[in-house]
Amino acid sequence: MARVRVKICGVTRVEDALCAARHGADAVGLVFHPASRRAVGAEAAAEIARALPPFVTAVALFVDPEPEAVEAVLARVPVGLLQFHGGEPPELCRRFGLPYLKAVPMGAGADPREYARRYADAAGLLLDSHGGGRTGGSGEAFEWGRVPGDLGRPVVLAGGLHPGNVAEAVRRVRPWAVDVSSGVESAPGVKDPARIEAFMQEVRRGEHP
Repeated sequence: MARVRVKICGVTRVEDALCAARHGADAVGLVFHPASRRAVGAEAAAEIARALPPFVTAVALFVDPEPEAVEAVLARVPVGLLQFHGGEPPELCRRFGLPYLKAVPMGAGADPREYARRYADAAGLLLDSHGGGRTGGSGEAFEWGRVPGDLGRPVVLAGGLHPGNVAEAVRRVRPWAVDVSSGVESAPGVKDPARIEAFMQEVRRGEHP
């Protein structure tokens, strides 16, 4: 199978972003949702994003934001991809001129096919175990058998992934990418280098069963 991309989400420190990049992550997620324990301000996020090496993307995550809030972040933080985790309509997701991911709340029984139809211009669908209106990072997985094989959009698998289960997740779902937050942490917003390294190794193992 093709190489599975990896996003390390909920990054709050430059050293964690650089660690993720060093171990082969393709993207780091910056959470702009004040209720999250992994939220970052624009100044800290800009420092993280500017520290990333070439070809590692900064992703800005929002939950039902006002357009002005997104624009304020984009004016200060060099991000390459947006991620929306609430009930944002397609018109809001696309209005900022950047590619975006739309989170599908699998924990709420959402139908990924309906999301694929409604958000047809999304760069991908992020299938997470959250129940809607949350940023993820719960450490809980959903039943991977619910992921359709014919969505027609790149699938980013999230929700409860960690070094102990990601190889099996990759083998079963064959996603375009995987997304991890709490599964590589020592505390909320603090990434563990050993767990990041182990996670990346297990992703690669899952690619070659």
